[in-house]
Amino acid sequence: MPASRGSRCHAVHGDTVVAMRPQPLLVVRDVEASSRFYQALLGCKSAHGGREYERLVDPALHRTEYGSDGLLLQLHAWEVDHHHGRMGDPELPLGNGVLLWFEVDDFDAAVARATTLGATIVMPPHRNPPEGDGGPNHRELWLRDPDGYLVVLASPDGEAA
Repeated sequence: MPASRGSRCHAVHGDTVVAMRPQPLLVVRDVEASSRFYQALLGCKSAHGGREYERLVDPALHRTEYGSDGLLLQLHAWEVDHHHGRMGDPELPLGNGVLLWFEVDDFDAAVARATTLGATIVMPPHRNPPEGDGGPNHRELWLRDPDGYLVVLASPDGEAA
């Protein structure tokens, strides 16, 4: 079974094919503000909404009302423990060593959206690798989201060849 681009992986265990979809979750100070930021930056949409929890989806892939199809990112409030307890300590550094990496088809427009949002730019648009072949041959922009998480926007591999 071929995987849908960016939405599902398949692993074979003996005679069983197991489907897996990443469902990253960030704990944030202001769910609604973070939701607005990511919707504006990535062109995704809300599939839940609220002050405590949000599900952001790719509108081209999200087809069901409550399903996880097209799920890109979940956001959860720090101070809310629901039934699972707290998900982290807001006094510790956020996301040390973790990057949220998004491939975008409209890289130049995404850079413009990041600028309009006033995102803190960590590394301005650049080619990876800087020259020649031997890497993804794409462009990247590294920035911080409203909570300080490191976000990378990348053009499709081969786009900068």
